[in-house]
Amino acid sequence: MTAFFATCPKGLEYLLRDELAALGAEDVREALAGVHFSGTLTTAYRACLWSRLASRILMPLAEFDAADPEALYEGVQAIDWAEHLAPHGTMAVDAVTAQSKLTHSQYIALKVKDAVVDQFRDRIGARPDVDPQEPDVRINLRLRRDRATLSIDLSGLPLHRRGWREVQGEAPLKENLAAAMLMRSLWPAIYAEGGALVDPMCGSGTLLIEGALMVADVAPGLRREYFGFLGWLKHDIQIWRELFMEARTRADEGLRNLRPVFFGSDSDPKMVQTTKLNAQVAGVAGFLHLERRDAAHIEPPPEMPRGLVITNPPYGERLGDRAELPALYSAFGQTLRDRFKGWRAAVLAGDEELGRALRLRPDKRYALYNGALETPLLTFELNAHDAPPREQKPLSAGAEMLRNRLEKNVRHLRKRLTREGIECYRAYDQDLPEYAAAIDVYGDWLHIQEYKAPDDVPVDVARTRMREIARVAGDVLGVPRDRVAVKTRERGKGGSKYGQFDQKGEFIEVGEGGLRFLVNLTDYLDTGLFIDHRLVRAKIRELAAGKHFLNLFAYTATASVYAAAGGARDTTSVDLSATYLEWASRNLALNDFTGTRHRLVQEDALEFIQNRSMQYGLIYVDPPTFSNSKRADDFDVQRDHVKLLMACKERLLPDGVIVFSNNFRRFKLDHEALDPHFSIENWSSPSIPFDFTRRADIHGCWLLKHPFVNPWAKNP
Repeated sequence: MTAFFATCPKGLEYLLRDELAALGAEDVREALAGVHFSGTLTTAYRACLWSRLASRILMPLAEFDAADPEALYEGVQAIDWAEHLAPHGTMAVDAVTAQSKLTHSQYIALKVKDAVVDQFRDRIGARPDVDPQEPDVRINLRLRRDRATLSIDLSGLPLHRRGWREVQGEAPLKENLAAAMLMRSLWPAIYAEGGALVDPMCGSGTLLIEGALMVADVAPGLRREYFGFLGWLKHDIQIWRELFMEARTRADEGLRNLRPVFFGSDSDPKMVQTTKLNAQVAGVAGFLHLERRDAAHIEPPPEMPRGLVITNPPYGERLGDRAELPALYSAFGQTLRDRFKGWRAAVLAGDEELGRALRLRPDKRYALYNGALETPLLTFELNAHDAPPREQKPLSAGAEMLRNRLEKNVRHLRKRLTREGIECYRAYDQDLPEYAAAIDVYGDWLHIQEYKAPDDVPVDVARTRMREIARVAGDVLGVPRDRVAVKTRERGKGGSKYGQFDQKGEFIEVGEGGLRFLVNLTDYLDTGLFIDHRLVRAKIRELAAGKHFLNLFAYTATASVYAAAGGARDTTSVDLSATYLEWASRNLALNDFTGTRHRLVQEDALEFIQNRSMQYGLIYVDPPTFSNSKRADDFDVQRDHVKLLMACKERLLPDGVIVFSNNFRRFKLDHEALDPHFSIENWSSPSIPFDFTRRADIHGCWLLKHPFVNPWAKNP
């Protein structure tokens, strides 16, 4: 088995993971803007030929530290390039760098090229030439945090270039993004049920053509004349010929059976002509019905009671006047509501404001990226009962006070949040006693958690106030209601507790400290990212360089990701929950921390630390307040923390540090028991982020080290 990496636009990782698994790839796991997988050369060729979502298929050759030009040069020269490239062949180098000492990608590419060329020249006196367009071998060098990954680019050119685009519009949609839109909108299933595809702002025809090729079972790479492996010395022409002929047979069969149910229109006659030309090259022109028409005047095709209306409207960055766009979106939404009942719709809106201008209720929202621009994909089921949103009732006096307070908080926080690049933070924390909740922001989502209301507050009043909190928070922070997760408390026997949570299994990706994490706002009491521990994680990154790192009660291993980002030699994350360890694995992979250097252990944390002999330079301990798992002894942080920390001391290297934190607000560190054995620094106050100043006791944090021993001190 060989390891490969498929790159893709951000937002497509999970779709690509499933697609590669369906193509026969093994060990498939998503990462940031890509997916790792394993397989044979056949697997890699099949991915190049059949992936509708990938941008490139890379075959890593080596991974090495490259903090300076000399280390980079030596790492590249360690590869025997004569196994991959003929002396008189051609080559090209692509390089990207992030968070590294070497910051200039062109210089890095030049250094890689020099290392390869010098190796040939020194050995045989000849050297390959450079061909930036269609080289025999394209080399890819990715440098991140001074760690280089050197790969052969088997795709050669980006896979979204299918080979059929003769002419493009002013702001073309990439083919793999179009494929993702169609998949998220359930187009293959709609076609199988007899539905049609309509794009009323078709531009150069990308969605229509990709939609036709998808359901006709035409391999997206079938019309490409160049791949990066065709001139590679290890290319297996027999494997490729068999895969190609199979794809051609499937395409012929699929096109013979394809139904002409693709309808496109555009207000610009030039775009209609462009779509026609591109469809002719793609071999699907005979299945498309094209006309010049304004989007507000489209109608369902005759005798087509169901289908998918999908489009990529202008959104002001490169097309259209931004001030005019809300009216265009509003008119288009009215047309869908009035004329396409029973259909599905999907719109790649330019931003949240334009999406709301449609005045339709989306059933799903996906964050996709058209280049560097985040554009929400909204999908809709256009049911007969759909109507424009009703005008909302005026806010109560209390809700107006809440709005004013939240607006004040946001104004106060905004400048620092922007300056420090913080996208997950607390915006409100029971500032008004009668509105007892915390409002947390996770990127472009909100998480609202109700606190216990006083016993003298009637249940119906508490529920009304929670509805007001959700409404006001969405309005002030610009978040639509379907992206606001609310967790309420229910009263019953035993007092107030949180009610049954949803089990949607939906994860969203958020950023913190230059890293990426998955959070789930609906299925659990906690989200997967304790945002009050933001500075604790930053401290761990600061302390981690060159250390063996142990994370006890690891939860989703966000601290392990920080330690790895800080240069830890390795990380070990211990938790009793298989669910959280799977989540932890995804967080590590999302940041490209994979392999044997990053271990996940399913075990009781206290048993692990008591029964292992490994020594660590940095140990993070963030236990629950109380645990009564059936698979381990009961744990009480107040009662058991001395035993836990003394066990950690036995595994701590002489210059090591224990970072101990917990969220039990009445917790008291047992100094009498611990002071003789540790040098202890109370780091609680510095660890509280500025957005949690109203609740400065939300957690405690201590740094523990072996006590200092003066070697010159005389024994008593």
